Amino acid sequence: MTRRKSWMWAEACARLDEAERRHRHFYELLAGPSTPVWEPPANIVAQGREVEVTLALPGARAEDVVAKITPSGLLVETDVPPPDFRAAGEVIRMEIPYGRMRRRIDLPPGSYVLLELRLELGYLHLRLTGSPL
Repeated sequence: MTRRKSWMWAEACARLDEAERRHRHFYELLAGPSTPVWEPPANIVAQGREVEVTLALPGARAEDVVAKITPSGLLVETDVPPPDFRAAGEVIRMEIPYGRMRRRIDLPPGSYVLLELRLELGYLHLRLTGSPL
């Protein structure tokens, strides 16, 4: 009986993870019905007093990225220009998002300072340092 409950719990967790992944895959309408805003995937790693955040932003330009530390955490925003399609080409599939990107990231309680903002190979790397509350 314990093995069956264990399997069911693992299956439920896997389904929740899948639902969250799908939610992040599709855009969230934050600014109104006509302005889609994509929420890019992020990796967050804490080590001691530092927090490293990596966001996938293919096609973004470093000069267009805004990263702010807010009372509720970290806010990253940018606009990614659309790809340059050939006039005669037919779009068969589009999976890479473009347009408005916005991601709010909750941070562990504390006071943070942004030490580094670097865009490299389609990934935005942020390094923060903080002191716990």
